[in-house]
Amino acid sequence: MTSSIFFSLSELAYMMAMVGYIAYLVFKRKGIGVAASAITIFGFSTQTMAIIKRWIESYPIKIVNEGDLLSKLLHSAPFSNLYESLILFTWTIILSYLIIEFRYKNRSFGAFVTPIAGIVLLFIDLTGMSKDIQPLMPALRSNWLIAHVILSFIAYATFAISFSTAIMYLIMTAEKRNEGFYIFWTSSVGLFLIVLIAMAIDFMTFRVAFRTPETFIKSYLFRATFLNQSTGISIMSWIVASGVLFLLWRFGYLLKRVLDTFSISIDTLDDITYKSIAVGFPVFGLGGLIFGGVWAAQAWGTYWSWDPKETWSLITWLVYAIYLHARVMRGWKGKKAVVIASVGFLIVIFTYLGVNLLLSGLHAYGEL
Repeated sequence: MTSSIFFSLSELAYMMAMVGYIAYLVFKRKGIGVAASAITIFGFSTQTMAIIKRWIESYPIKIVNEGDLLSKLLHSAPFSNLYESLILFTWTIILSYLIIEFRYKNRSFGAFVTPIAGIVLLFIDLTGMSKDIQPLMPALRSNWLIAHVILSFIAYATFAISFSTAIMYLIMTAEKRNEGFYIFWTSSVGLFLIVLIAMAIDFMTFRVAFRTPETFIKSYLFRATFLNQSTGISIMSWIVASGVLFLLWRFGYLLKRVLDTFSISIDTLDDITYKSIAVGFPVFGLGGLIFGGVWAAQAWGTYWSWDPKETWSLITWLVYAIYLHARVMRGWKGKKAVVIASVGFLIVIFTYLGVNLLLSGLHAYGEL
């Protein structure tokens, strides 16, 4: 069996798990929750096998003749292009979630975490990005590759967990519709759904799965809806999107009632948000910034060049530094703190995808 078959199995499992966790949240049936957990574990196992298999498949293509066996193994690691990094991102998210589920004995988190992995996988399919294994470009032929990439994505996964629990916290504590925190979480979730639906419409209209990610972003994204050449369709899209946001704002409080039935403590959500960031922050600083700087010095002759990726990585690190400073030194807890955590993850998404696909720089290989 090839790695693509294992990846297909894991993708199907994660989609089924996402539906299962949401159904568990709605119907509160223990059997549904157990099934969702079992499917998630199956998906994680098959994805692990897929990564190992792709590593084996990559070895004869990516390696260079020079270097010892360890260097060749590191060079052939399947983390060198956008597709492989997205796969690693979903793997670390699911691993982090499973640790949280078994640690806190609560499956309701799955309805907020697995959709992130599901949307990442959907993004892969919608944009039709290349899944081919290609020889490494010279800048990636470094032993720092695997440490830099893996540590960065472990941090990204913990930040994704903190975003999920932060949104859950706001859902459970922000009750008044005119409250800023209530508007923040309904707008964040609403925009998440609107972007996903608009991308799906682009896919059905233009069959963008046959395009490259760069072509999709620059030439097709939202062209079937908000940026349509037809003024009528564009206006209607904005009206529908506004309606979605309004409905979520009007009836979002009902989700709080659902979460209340699971006896989730807001202190637990705050604790998970804090611990996730407390783990991810130093890991990102070490792997993303320090190891990345060492790698940059080897590849380009300078530790820091204010490349867009480097700049936005620093911004990400500073936002989470502000969160930890406010939490530890100022004693901030609750709504203000989780809003910072939520904003931090939105910056993570732009740092990871937006910079690679929209801006030029030394990290442009990410669009391959």
